[in-house]
Amino acid sequence: MKAREIVFKVLKVVVALTVIMVIVMAVIKFSAKVYDFGFRIFGEEAMTPAPGYTTSVAITEGKSVMEIGEILEEKKLIRDAKLFYFQELVSDYHGMLKPGVYELSTAMTPEEMMEIMAGSGDDGEVSGNSESTSENSISDNMAADTETGEMADPGLTEETVVTEE
Repeated sequence: MKAREIVFKVLKVVVALTVIMVIVMAVIKFSAKVYDFGFRIFGEEAMTPAPGYTTSVAITEGKSVMEIGEILEEKKLIRDAKLFYFQELVSDYHGMLKPGVYELSTAMTPEEMMEIMAGSGDDGEVSGNSESTSENSISDNMAADTETGEMADPGLTEETVVTEE
């Protein structure tokens, strides 16, 4: 009977340690994701290095920040629409994004895009009248590479951009 009690106690300790290790690993993984998300709110980099690819973006009246983020993510200008929502929430441009058609680049940070869409950087706005231009009538997601003149996909992420030295 003594051996049986010892085996059960050892088994109980092993199971408890396993459960504790699984919980600790889950907390560490979750904490790393939360930290990364929080860091990216204030330190998100541009999708590609300069000069990047320019894309026309039409923002219509009544679009929420999340919908604008989804448009920018679809156009491969930002990595995450939810992240853009929180970036706008804590930025100096909270509640200031205006409808219009904008020329935005993959070399811009989300903060720079918000500055243009808020009207603080009018150089990126093509037209303030969003009713006259629909998303279907703006240029597609292709832009000429400024160095080679070739057409390139603006959806390239920094992991897929090939540069020659």
